[in-house]
Amino acid sequence: MEDKADDSVWAVTCLITRAGFRKRGVTYALAGAAVDFAREHGARAIEGYPMITKAGEEITWGELHVGNRKVFASAGFKEVSKPTPRRVVMRINF
Repeated sequence: MEDKADDSVWAVTCLITRAGFRKRGVTYALAGAAVDFAREHGARAIEGYPMITKAGEEITWGELHVGNRKVFASAGFKEVSKPTPRRVVMRINF
């Protein structure tokens, strides 16, 4: 129902951590910084489109560039919809 051309709704579409720096919390810091940056620069809202992951589940290489639900939740995003069995839309309204 929302206007997809509304440039006041920002999106985090990709979170990449360079090899050698993974498993150090960098992705969590990136998500938090994205929220702060959006808020400070006038966004009305910020969204992310992470994957739903389960412990022990194998993820195909490259699929997690969108982040996982836990990363976005830790940055304050709330789930607003689940368009596919493996993806959610998460959002913060400012």
